[in-house]
Amino acid sequence: MAIENTTGSNEFATIYTRESLANDSCQEYDGPQARVFKIIVIGDSNVGKTCLTYRFCGGKFLSNPEATIGVDFRERTLQLDGENIKLQIWDTAGQERFRKSMVEHYYRNVHAIIFVYDVTSLASFESLPEWIEECNHHSVPPMVPRILVGNKCDLRESREVSTFLAQRLADSYNFPLFETSARDLAEKEHVDAIFLTLAYRLKNHRPLRLKQPSESNFIQLAAEQEEKTPCYC
Repeated sequence: MAIENTTGSNEFATIYTRESLANDSCQEYDGPQARVFKIIVIGDSNVGKTCLTYRFCGGKFLSNPEATIGVDFRERTLQLDGENIKLQIWDTAGQERFRKSMVEHYYRNVHAIIFVYDVTSLASFESLPEWIEECNHHSVPPMVPRILVGNKCDLRESREVSTFLAQRLADSYNFPLFETSARDLAEKEHVDAIFLTLAYRLKNHRPLRLKQPSESNFIQLAAEQEEKTPCYC
C-alpha cells in the first residue's frame, strides 16, 4: 500500500488511482523534444533501489540483482497532460567503497531525490538521516523535491519499521512517505505512483534554466556592447 504524507506541503497532494494511472495522459511515449529530469535514488545496500527503478522502467521484478557499482542508469519517457517528460533515474550504490568516487556526480544538476529504506531492516531506516545529511552537504537546493520510500512491505512477518515510525521521520523533514513493494505485482501501480508524483511535481514547477540565445540575440548583444564600449582612438 502506498502511504503519502498529507500533513506537510500540498505540493504532493495528488493521489493516483488505478483509473488515473491507466489514463492516456500517463502512458509511455517515445516522442521527440521531451523535457528531461534527473532523479537519484539513494539509501543503504540491499534496500531494493535497483528493483524499484527496474519495476518502474521495465515493468518487471528483477529476481537476482547484483550490487550496484557506482551508478546504474535507467530512463522512461512519459506523456503527461500532453507534454513529453523523460525521467532519467540514477540508481546509486549503497556501499561506500562503490560510491565514494562518484558521489559528486550523483548530486550534480539533480531535480528530485528518492530516499529508500527496507521496512524489514531497522538499520537501513536509522541510516536515513545520514543520507539526508549527505544530500544537504552537497548543496542540493531546498526546492528540489525529496520523498521517502519504504520498500519490501510485502514481507509483513519480518517488518521492523512501523508506518507510524516512518511517518514521524517523514513529518520531521516534511517529506511525503510511500510504502510499497517492488516484488509484489499488485504493488506495481504504487511504484508507478511514486515516480509519477515526482514527474507531475517537476512538470508543474519548471526548474530555472538559462535560455539559449538565438542568432538575433547575439547580433543585438553585440550591437549594444559596441555602443557601450568607449573609443580611445
